[in-house]
Amino acid sequence: MITRRTLLAGAAVAAATPVLALAPRAEAATVLPLTVVNHTYRYANNAIFLYVVGTDLATGQQVYVRADGTRVPVSASLNGPDGFADLSIPLAANGDTHLNLPWMSGRIYVSIGQKVKFRVVTDGNGRPALQHPAGWVSSDPSYGVLHDFMEFTFKSDGMFCNTTMVDMFSIPMELRLDGQSSQTVGTLVPNGRDTIFAGIAANPAFRPLIIGDNLRVIAPGHGIDSGIFASGYFDPYITQVWNTYASTNLRVVVGGTTYTGRVSGGQLVFNNGIRTFARPSTRDIFYCNGALDAGGTSGPVAAILGAAFNRSTLHNHADQPTTDRSTFYLTSVSNHYARVLHENTRDHKAYGFPFDDVANFASYVQDSAPTSLRLRLTPFNATSA
Repeated sequence: MITRRTLLAGAAVAAATPVLALAPRAEAATVLPLTVVNHTYRYANNAIFLYVVGTDLATGQQVYVRADGTRVPVSASLNGPDGFADLSIPLAANGDTHLNLPWMSGRIYVSIGQKVKFRVVTDGNGRPALQHPAGWVSSDPSYGVLHDFMEFTFKSDGMFCNTTMVDMFSIPMELRLDGQSSQTVGTLVPNGRDTIFAGIAANPAFRPLIIGDNLRVIAPGHGIDSGIFASGYFDPYITQVWNTYASTNLRVVVGGTTYTGRVSGGQLVFNNGIRTFARPSTRDIFYCNGALDAGGTSGPVAAILGAAFNRSTLHNHADQPTTDRSTFYLTSVSNHYARVLHENTRDHKAYGFPFDDVANFASYVQDSAPTSLRLRLTPFNATSA
């Protein structure tokens, strides 16, 4: 099964429990028509640039896609005199833009007003690799450029894609995947972009995550790394959780099996072969990593714990995962970045942290026989989406 934890495997870019079951196997086409629709109602097509980058799953080579749909391995020769590679695809002069996606795993970036900068470098194995824009790093050459991205894996058993906000939110995007069914995710409520920034600004702890004049808002984990968010933010809540389960059993259900945990010796100890979990840090919670790393057979339990921490349901719900969204984000210490994102999507689904797909709350779709994908840049203002 494809999840965000495996969606970009080997792509050398930032990379949660399956959220949708695959329909009966049907071989996917080798190219997928992609339509890009500019409904920003603020920016003309000639101000918008597209980039399709990632990994050729057959060879492991990092690649980019040209406007004609050709998948090209990256090489140092792509770097121009300024040291950067121009991998941009301009939108059509008028109307919608049509491309063909080849089999690969990666990202579709969009930048507005200016092009973002990629650089081809050499990875640890001596192979050419792309350095991607990082909107959460103030020294990044594209830091001042309005840009965002979605993620996808397209291969023989289907298309798997999401509108991610795990790293940041900047440009409102909607995906519609057609195939065995028609699925749409990522649509904001009317005036959703402005409401998201207003909601983040209303919380003093999260307000510093807003970059520039509402250029973007970065995820709190990146805020910790940038020194603009408190590294001990979740500490009081973690203490509550650890104190509660020192005397009460925590029950986590995965695939019909219940795993029981209890805090002992400062660690959360489970039965049935599940690994012991050390007390996580705030950074571990936001990144769903470190003490909450989802590797190995204990991964599904780690994902559920990570989601429960971020949604602040772990302390007062001993049976996990919780699936009632009305119980999420109710405490003062919570992932309010994710809360605000979910509040402002029509279907209340968003990818606000890496395990946001637990209980199917992520802006993620998949189809084993896809016929087309539409990426729509949705309104920046109060116009109905």
